Amino acid sequence: MAVQSNTNQAISFKIRTIIAFGAVYLIWSSTYLAIRFTIETLPVFLSAGIRFLLAGLMLYAFARFKNGESAPQKEHWGPAFIAGGFLLLGGNGCVVWAERYVPSGLAALFIAIVPLWMVLLEWWWHETKRPSLGMFLGIGIGFLGVWLLMAPDLLHRGSHSIHLGGALLLLLASFSWSIGSVYTRKANLPKTPFLSTAMQMIGGGILLLLVGLVQGEYVHLRVMDFSLKSIVALIYLIIFGSLLGFTAYLWLLKNVGVARTSTYAFVNPVVAIFLGWAFAGEKLDTQTAIAAFFVLVAVVVITIYHKEPKEIKG
Repeated sequence: MAVQSNTNQAISFKIRTIIAFGAVYLIWSSTYLAIRFTIETLPVFLSAGIRFLLAGLMLYAFARFKNGESAPQKEHWGPAFIAGGFLLLGGNGCVVWAERYVPSGLAALFIAIVPLWMVLLEWWWHETKRPSLGMFLGIGIGFLGVWLLMAPDLLHRGSHSIHLGGALLLLLASFSWSIGSVYTRKANLPKTPFLSTAMQMIGGGILLLLVGLVQGEYVHLRVMDFSLKSIVALIYLIIFGSLLGFTAYLWLLKNVGVARTSTYAFVNPVVAIFLGWAFAGEKLDTQTAIAAFFVLVAVVVITIYHKEPKEIKG
């Protein structure tokens, strides 16, 4: 009976892992385009803050009153705000701001450097063993795809310029997101995933709203200017991007580790570029297709060579 129980648990874990990766790989890829549609007529930080605060409150209510989870301790809120600050204010907030200047597919592309940051931060911060050469090989292949996507004129596609401010914001976003991701693994947060995720979204949502208020986004706010497309996109971000996608992401961090979870950053640009081309008229060409191939190969290599580093015992 014990063997059968262990087998069922293993199968259940694999199914949940597949579903979680599907959410992070596919749903999050579409959020870049949804963000672009949202900020066409909605304020940048206020809309992002509303997105995460509402999603966090709904998930918190579900965890407490439907799932019967105990109320969090006071000392949990500090780490929740720190994690939400790095993940949602620094990470997502900078992405939303940058998408005023760069295409949605290119925004996803810059976030593809997250796996390198995360592996290196995990190694340095948590004093883990050096990642394997196979892991570095996979990251290198991924960066080759990233470089090919950004490099002009290699296949006569014509030169293009990247908005410097937007590029710097996206680099900052990837680094901030990586810090938050590594931090959450060891932070003093509730053990239950729903409650922990809800608290981080509430904290990040409040911080985003504060930034929007400080920047005066409310001054010229007119509801009549909001387009239906922007409102629908915001609702999509709340339900799918936050409630489903973010919850799946944090569950993966806790259960399969930083290295494998971070492979989403190599897949998202490929899907996001295609969606931007299909629904927003963004550029898709042969060079982009070749780069996408390298990105997908990188995910395969990282998955094959992945061995979650063990902490060094002192």
